[in-house]
Amino acid sequence: MRKSDKKIDKELCVVLTHVCEVALKKVKGFQWLTHLVNYSNFPQSLQVVCVFDSKEHLDSYLVSKQQQHLVSLIQSELNRLNIKLKPINKHVSYDTEEACLMQHNGNWATRLASV
Repeated sequence: MRKSDKKIDKELCVVLTHVCEVALKKVKGFQWLTHLVNYSNFPQSLQVVCVFDSKEHLDSYLVSKQQQHLVSLIQSELNRLNIKLKPINKHVSYDTEEACLMQHNGNWATRLASV
């Protein structure tokens, strides 16, 4: 990773940590989030993965008004870094701890490598 890539990654971590802190307080079942990126194709390759505890909570979230609020918050934080992604929904995906446990024995590194 180049020095400039490390700087961008550090900035991404800061703004996405803020999103995570807000979501932990406001979104039922939300657990954590992470990002995946190929810096040779940045920002088009940026993917934010929001992880919930269970399929039940994720399904409930996906039909709620909270979904747009969280996606808007992600977009707003990325905009602070002058990262413009349109449409933002293509850069946000969802998963569950429950599914990772069942399909990858809880190994998130393996699971995320296939995203």
